[in-house]
Amino acid sequence: MMRALFYPKISSLIIVSMSHHSQNSITGKHVVILLLLTNAVYALMLLKTIPMVMSYAGNMKLPDMMPTGYNAAYINELMQQLGEEGRHIYLTRQLPVDMVYPFLFGACYAYLTAYFLLQLDKLNGWWRLFIFFPVAGGLFDYAENIGVVRMLNAYPNISNSLTAYTSLFTVLKSAFTTISFTVLIMFFAGWVGRKFWKK
Repeated sequence: MMRALFYPKISSLIIVSMSHHSQNSITGKHVVILLLLTNAVYALMLLKTIPMVMSYAGNMKLPDMMPTGYNAAYINELMQQLGEEGRHIYLTRQLPVDMVYPFLFGACYAYLTAYFLLQLDKLNGWWRLFIFFPVAGGLFDYAENIGVVRMLNAYPNISNSLTAYTSLFTVLKSAFTTISFTVLIMFFAGWVGRKFWKK
């Protein structure tokens, strides 16, 4: 929870640093370190903790794997399918790791966005707003995780409103994550194109 409270400072600190002309601190070395750390945690979830929970879920997907959202009937069916042991593993194995990942995701890809903007000489004016997209994605990921924790603890008395809000956060997380990666691909293509034309 404390990470979520202080999380908006990530992009604020990056932008403050830009305004003080300390752009030399945005280096490729830092980008690589953040990418390795972020994707190591992602790999841990993808290869270890998510399959651990999925082994109890049958063929049903977990909420954070459903970018278009879900409804109360689906969540109740999933909780029943998971059983007490599956819900416990979800709560104590997967979600603790998933409380670390959103922070790393936002920090890593906000920094990477700033890095590409710097390479393209666009690290000024309204262009800096693109840095906030991964931060927003991470914040909505936290909101989704909190919703899932509440649903796991509330089962079998999960309210429709809790499911609806959590589903909305899942959709928003997915949207901002997709936008963030789309923007990064565009900036990366622009950076490669600029290096190509300079030759």
